Amino acid sequence: MSALRRKLGDEYQVVSTSASGAGLPPPRAAPRGKRQRFVDKNGRCNVQHGNLGGETSRYLSDLFTTLVDLKWRWNLFIFILTYTVAWLFMASMWWVIAYMRGDLNKAHDDSYTPCVANVYNFPSAFLFFIETEATIGYGYRYITDKCPEGIILFLFQSILGSIVDAFLIGCMFIKMSQPKKRAETLMFSEHAAISMRDGKLTLMFRVGNLRNSHMVSAQIRCKLLKSRQTPEGEFLPLDQLELDVGFSTGADQLFLVSPLTICHVIDSKSPFYDLSQRSMQTEQFEIVVILEGIVETTGMTCQARTSYTEDEVLWGHRFFPVISLEEGFFKVDYSQFHATFEVPTPPYSVKEQEEMLLMSSPLIAPAVGNSKERNSSVECLDGLDEVGTKLPSKLQKITGREDFPKKLLRMSSTTSEKAYSMGDLPMKLQRISSVPGNSEEKLGSKTTKMMSDPMSQSVAELPPKLQKLSGGGRMEGNLPPKLRKMNSDRFT
Repeated sequence: MSALRRKLGDEYQVVSTSASGAGLPPPRAAPRGKRQRFVDKNGRCNVQHGNLGGETSRYLSDLFTTLVDLKWRWNLFIFILTYTVAWLFMASMWWVIAYMRGDLNKAHDDSYTPCVANVYNFPSAFLFFIETEATIGYGYRYITDKCPEGIILFLFQSILGSIVDAFLIGCMFIKMSQPKKRAETLMFSEHAAISMRDGKLTLMFRVGNLRNSHMVSAQIRCKLLKSRQTPEGEFLPLDQLELDVGFSTGADQLFLVSPLTICHVIDSKSPFYDLSQRSMQTEQFEIVVILEGIVETTGMTCQARTSYTEDEVLWGHRFFPVISLEEGFFKVDYSQFHATFEVPTPPYSVKEQEEMLLMSSPLIAPAVGNSKERNSSVECLDGLDEVGTKLPSKLQKITGREDFPKKLLRMSSTTSEKAYSMGDLPMKLQRISSVPGNSEEKLGSKTTKMMSDPMSQSVAELPPKLQKLSGGGRMEGNLPPKLRKMNSDRFT
């Protein structure tokens, strides 16, 4: 434990989430009732179809798939029953032919040629069928050329036997080689974890392959099952939402040689955008994980599934590393496959974190929005023109000139554009460039009076030498002509 703390730090606490792992179980809230799952941990879908009515005939139309989907006990029962019935039926046909020809009574007559030699009762007819069907050929019972009906039955028996063998043996072979058994060697972690990774809140779970044979073109997908109600009032009991686990970046295509940690970044597009540690105690959801790939040995598509309910998502945990470098190879320790340890994680949702960040940081106007601000200033200008024309004549006389608001807005928009353009400059250059006297000398006295207060503040922040040159806010007037020209060429 001391070596682990030196490696990971003192603030981390190792927690084992498996029954066999060492350590204390993670602290959880008060236990709830038994959670009804849509997909079990072993991948079985907990869904039953009922009241099909006349739709059950569709199962008989696809009889081969129906037999493959049956359980093993029903497959073995149908396999034995089919062969038993077929053998008894064909043996009865041979016995009927011998009975109708009278071969049963003349079986021991050497001068009589029967349809099938040495068939004188039903057991002997059954043995003849088995010898013919299994191509054993003991040589004691055989068909003769004096029986055309026996030849026709022999051909029918060969065709029917080949069909039954192909159907049942093929069904058993496919059922034994089903990729469902390959999915048994694909492991998922018992719990999912939420913690910070690369500065972002991330939902993580682990997947591993126990076999040395690879899964070709392995791809993983995640679905969030959660009940919701639409704005129109429709209730969706199991609404399926997609969880992005790297579809846009290609991270969902797995090279599943060693255990991998699958990540879902929680952002504004994630369904967990409002999820926090506190709200997770009252939420009800289920995360269904689907891993698909091609089995390298058989070339068949395999699918493994599992699910995580809200009780199986650990907030503020991270998975324990399982890969270590040995002499000439990498070793995977599956005893720590399900183990997690606690890490410092903010208990707030991503939405709450963004709101707190906006409240704590000052508002800074981006330089990219200059064109938008100019368009908005022009729209405001047009709107004020309409307002100015609607004013009474007395108020228009008080303003002195009817077009005064329009010019004033133009001057203020010019000043704001200059402020946005200067926002990209360093602070010292912003302070120097904020001194009036460049292109603003042509503005009216009213605008100079309005801008005198912020300009005096910017001059007050200058060094003492520059304040002396500024002359109380009139820096450009005291500069020599050459410096004044260089300054105007530099900042205009």
